[in-house]
Amino acid sequence: MSQEARLDLGRRRRLGLVEAVWGEHKSAEQIAAVMRGLRQAGELALVTRVAEEKAAAVLELLAGSEAPPGEHPEPLHHPAARCLTWPAPPPADPFLGRVAVLSGGSSDLTVATEARLSLACHGVASDLVLDVGVAGLHRLLGELEGLRQARVLIACAGMEGALPTVLAGLLPQPVIGVPVAVGYGVSAGGRTALMGMLASCAPGLTVVNIDNGYGAAMAALRILQLAPGPGGSPPGRSHPEDGS
Repeated sequence: MSQEARLDLGRRRRLGLVEAVWGEHKSAEQIAAVMRGLRQAGELALVTRVAEEKAAAVLELLAGSEAPPGEHPEPLHHPAARCLTWPAPPPADPFLGRVAVLSGGSSDLTVATEARLSLACHGVASDLVLDVGVAGLHRLLGELEGLRQARVLIACAGMEGALPTVLAGLLPQPVIGVPVAVGYGVSAGGRTALMGMLASCAPGLTVVNIDNGYGAAMAALRILQLAPGPGGSPPGRSHPEDGS
């Protein structure tokens, strides 16, 4: 049986989403092979959960790789998001609008940054609203006017995970909650935040799995692809990487 990865090169055409590669349990050699295969197929490569040491090994393996004119010749490491991309994300598409990514505290920043990078890989602009957890509710209330300009809200929170519920009770946009594995004792690696979000009394709140910034970004992208853009017409599926 072949040990080579079977790349889903049709995902963008079917769904409008690039294939993300889970890097945490892959070797540097496996990641390098997958990224090389995606680039040879003309597709953007996004690898999540890549530790600093492993990322350095991947970059070394792919050093000197050929790239089309004007494109960054080697993969880019995004340490704050624990991700690799190749090539750099495309320019933002203004017709898709903006997403606001919020975090309850600075400990949620890695997950929030993964969400923002995943959006960027699809041409979606985002704004980071950091440290607006409900323990200091005034901080969130001071951001509401600006948040009304976003088309989708992604809220990353650990501890009891109340931030998405509060947002969904205050603002009309779609809210996607991301429970984060942050907190003492009964926070249980993010499970308390997950259960709290799932049990939310705020109608219409969407919840993804623990620490799944990428999944939250893809939920937001599906909404953006179907909803009318800022100009009032559907944005469609513009894919800078495949020229369509």
